[in-house]
Amino acid sequence: MTDQTSDAVRLLSVTRRYGNDVTALDDVTLGFPAGTFTAVMGPSGSGKSTMLQCAAGLDRPDSGRVIIAGQELTKLSERRLTLLRREHLGFVFQSFNLLPALTAEQNVELPLRLAGRRPDRALVRSCLAEVGLADRATHRPGQLSGGQQQRVAIARALSTNPAVLFADEPTGALDTRTSREVLTLLRELVDRRGQTVVMVTHDPVAASYAHQVVFLSDGRVAETRSDPTVDTVIADLTRLEAASC
Repeated sequence: MTDQTSDAVRLLSVTRRYGNDVTALDDVTLGFPAGTFTAVMGPSGSGKSTMLQCAAGLDRPDSGRVIIAGQELTKLSERRLTLLRREHLGFVFQSFNLLPALTAEQNVELPLRLAGRRPDRALVRSCLAEVGLADRATHRPGQLSGGQQQRVAIARALSTNPAVLFADEPTGALDTRTSREVLTLLRELVDRRGQTVVMVTHDPVAASYAHQVVFLSDGRVAETRSDPTVDTVIADLTRLEAASC
């Protein structure tokens, strides 16, 4: 799909099976170019979440290779894999995953503390400012709206300056207006600072904010679309779902 030398993440012939009869990913070769925003879509059971988990080193494939930041994840020990995720990857989830007893600032500091690094307060405040929450640093999650909590989660993901930010249904718990604010922020991070974002979503509106959409079907890459619009994504999904029936 791309020149692999320009890819922030590269999957090569990746297969992942569960049990004896479920093949979630079937010989997938796929590249995510550095400095781009990619949405991953497909019908239910198409392998979207499994692909993200294998690409991010959260799950190990049964065969094939995954390469991030010049390192092959499939050859790393669990300890080295944990360190790579901690130092080179950022994660944003639908449920925000903030610690309720910590302030926004303390939540953003958490990946740095877990990595054994002393948090740089200026860096932490800069991350919050980048997501528009410089004035909410001392607020706890319960004092923030859902959209603000997701922005804190994005700031936390940015605190380690990740090579790739993985987002799993990041707007699934948000209303329409707030979803668009978060998606605009993700796109701005790509366009302004060259961040690489890989987002799994079921929402055509969310996918339209990406540079490209990768469609999975039955564990394989069915097609890709550059410069997606809501209408083209809906048409592609409708065609894929009809073909899988």
